[in-house]
Amino acid sequence: MDETTSTPAPTPTSAPSAPGSPAPGSAAPGSAASGTATDVEEAVLVAARRAKDAQPALATLTRERKDQVLRSMADALVARAGEIVAANAQDIAEADAAGIEAGLRDRLLLDEDRVATIAQQLRDAAALPDPIGEVVRGGLLANGLELREVRVPLGVIGMIYEARPNVTVDAAGLSLKAGSAVVLRGGSAALHSNTALIAVLRDVLEEQGLPRDLVVGIDEHGRAGADVLMRARGLVDVLIPRGGAGLIRRVVDNAKVPVIETGTGTTHVFIDASADLTKAAAIVGNAKTQRIGVCNALETLLVHRDVAEEALAAITEVLAPHGVTLHADDAARAILTRDDAGDAPAVLPVVPATEDDWAAEYLSLDLAVRVVDDVEAAIAHIRRWSSGHTESIITSDLASQRLFTTAVDSAVVMVNSSTRFSDGAEFGFGAEIGISTQKLHARGPMGLQEITSTKWIVIGDGHVKP
Repeated sequence: MDETTSTPAPTPTSAPSAPGSPAPGSAAPGSAASGTATDVEEAVLVAARRAKDAQPALATLTRERKDQVLRSMADALVARAGEIVAANAQDIAEADAAGIEAGLRDRLLLDEDRVATIAQQLRDAAALPDPIGEVVRGGLLANGLELREVRVPLGVIGMIYEARPNVTVDAAGLSLKAGSAVVLRGGSAALHSNTALIAVLRDVLEEQGLPRDLVVGIDEHGRAGADVLMRARGLVDVLIPRGGAGLIRRVVDNAKVPVIETGTGTTHVFIDASADLTKAAAIVGNAKTQRIGVCNALETLLVHRDVAEEALAAITEVLAPHGVTLHADDAARAILTRDDAGDAPAVLPVVPATEDDWAAEYLSLDLAVRVVDDVEAAIAHIRRWSSGHTESIITSDLASQRLFTTAVDSAVVMVNSSTRFSDGAEFGFGAEIGISTQKLHARGPMGLQEITSTKWIVIGDGHVKP
């Protein structure tokens, strides 16, 4: 996309929503997208305009006030967890009827514990320093001008995501702390959940004397509404897509608004010849089975040929209780299906790996397995097949560690650690708004600093350029 030639979207004006009114374009739970394309376009643009008009209310808000709002939102989520879980149950019932995949169902599911975890992430974000106003660099020029680069809000952040109601709260909370309004399009699969969550957040904003339209949802306008949001240049400052490869590619290919591209998680663990195999088995088990429907779950295991038999035996033992299916190359399959004792040859289902398996983000109890000759071969495989998200090496050899961390070009590279730690909350960001796999503006888990911009402040005393 050539953004230099894109045309700004129309920017209709409208009065701010009245206290207690629903989010612009927010339908009652269970309602379907309706109206003509013109109706949808107008509704989404009005919603974006209201968010843009509301955003300046955050410009002069102190950190103390922002943190108070986030903590109040956390308290309200816990207090109203029953209605949130009930709304989510409607989404789950509809998803089950439609035959949703296990990984997506796991992402969609909310219970009271998960609501409490989401609320805690808001409290964690409140405990973080406010990035707005931070001096990035500066100094006194030779001519006496005082120069400072400071962090400022992006303005209006548009989120397009799918079946992930936790993103609704994470995106809203981080955006507000970073001084931005947010327009949320969370997908039809989570319509009831997102409607309930947004209602809680907007109620708290009103109670705190802030515009409700700092948080706006447009789920009921469906894909057509998402398309309008992608074109709302001039109203929305940046789009962040989170979801499967198809959703992300659609946003990147069609948006007129600048995009921070998050990526799918074709993640790898490489077990080096020097690895502690007890630790390796525990790491692989955690990375694959602790939660399968997330982008930092393990999808491809690479094993050094010198330790392949012992390593695969240990890993099979750890994975067996979970029923993981192994998609193995010829060398791994020969080890995994060997019948030396005359017993059943495979503890786990083993199927031949295809080229598609090396690129797969399964989000299920499936794992691709390949035996490689050395660390260089592992790196070559990752360069060929990785989505650039997260890779980990299990090793006791410092030279292998250095080569792997230097040569692997992914957003997060780990040593002797589960890929499940590739996460904004785990990194101490309070929560994350996504994990960027691109190289411009932000890369890896994105917290508060990654969703700000900067401006230059120049202070003179009657200076004129000679």
